[in-house]
Parts: sequence; structure tokens; C-alpha cells
Amino acid sequence: QVQLVESGGGVVQAGDSLRLVCAASGRSASDYSMGWFRQSPGKERQFVASIAWNSPNTKYADFVEGRFTISRDYSKDTAFLQMNSLKPEDSGVYSCVSYHARGSDYDPTSWRYWGRGTQVTVSS
Repeated sequence: QVQLVESGGGVVQAGDSLRLVCAASGRSASDYSMGWFRQSPGKERQFVASIAWNSPNTKYADFVEGRFTISRDYSKDTAFLQMNSLKPEDSGVYSCVSYHARGSDYDPTSWRYWGRGTQVTVSS
């Protein structure tokens, strides 16, 4: 079992930056890939980014357009999502995920463990 706790969300203006943090704990947390999804009211969950468990290989959603960077500190079982040049459409609840069991990174059902999420609100 892996527990994920997100932090770092908040209310910012368009063009600002935020750094989200996901702290993982539990058995073999460092052995699993990690990632981020987001969800806005009335919309489906969207894949944002992921990072492999055994290499710095990363994947990003097309809408990121080079504005976000995912990274992790393997020694502390922590993942980060640096978000720059934020837009109002980036608003939503950002959830950390872990253990990519199968299938596409972009499919939320491919991930076993989920955090509760942290709210990001970007005003225009």
C-alpha cells in the first residue's frame, strides 16, 4: 500500500508559477512510477505528466506545451510538478498518482494509488 499526499496548490494569477509536491509513503513507494492528473468541475480527469520509477524518463500532456516540469527526489520518495506560465484553464484539482500497473500513462485506470488532490486556481 502506498499513501500519497499533495501540497503546494493555491490561488494565483495568470502567468504565475506554482510548485506542487507529492510525498509518498508506504511499502516500495520508490519502486513505482509517479504522475499527476487534474480535474476541473464538469470535466473528465486529464493526464498531466508522469515520471518513470527507474529513470528520469518523463511524459507530458500536449496542453503542457513546455510550461510544466515533473521531477522526483528518489531519496525522499517525493515528486514535484513545477508549473510556469499558468493559464486560467489550468485550474482544477491536481492529484498525484503512483504505481503504473498497465496500459497507457494517459489512462487514469492504469494507476493504482491516488492522492486526495490539491486545488489550483488561476485567475485571469
